[in-house]
Formats: sequence, C-alpha cells, structure tokens
Amino acid sequence: MNEITIEQVPRLRRGFRLQWEPVQNCHVLLYPEGMIKLNDSAGEILQQIDGQHSVAQIISELCGRFPNVPGIDEDILAFMEVASAQFWIELH
Repeated sequence: MNEITIEQVPRLRRGFRLQWEPVQNCHVLLYPEGMIKLNDSAGEILQQIDGQHSVAQIISELCGRFPNVPGIDEDILAFMEVASAQFWIELH
C-alpha cells in the first residue's frame, strides 16, 4: 500500500457514488459492478471526501465532530489507505 500524506486531496474514483441506503440503514458505495455496504465510520469519512479538501482538512473536521475518539486521525489515515488500495478513492 502507498502511504498517504495529509497534503493529498482524496476523491471518489470515477464510477463510484456514495449514498444513504434506507433499506440497508447505512451508507453504501455504489459502482458499476455492485455495492459496498459501509460501517458508520467509513460512511462518515467518505462523506467528507469531495475532491476539494485535503486529508488534513478531513481529519480536522472529523476530530472536531468526534473530539472524544482517541486515535481518530490514525484511523482515518488507515481507512484511506485501504480505500485507496481497494480503488474506491484516488489521491491527488
């Protein structure tokens, strides 16, 4: 896996779309071949990915929204590494 830097700007890969799925009661990532059901944390992180904000800005936003979660910054970086390796996101 490539290491992610906080200066990079993530965006969803072409063909992928994040949406709330009421039937599943969670966010899902849709792509031409199917659907990925996301846990709450993954949904929160992916909602912040808009191709405009850097990894540092996303971490700052989520740390502000969830101030009592220890290690949230490392969890966000780890998730982005996995999402990048799975080709869900691109980093620029």
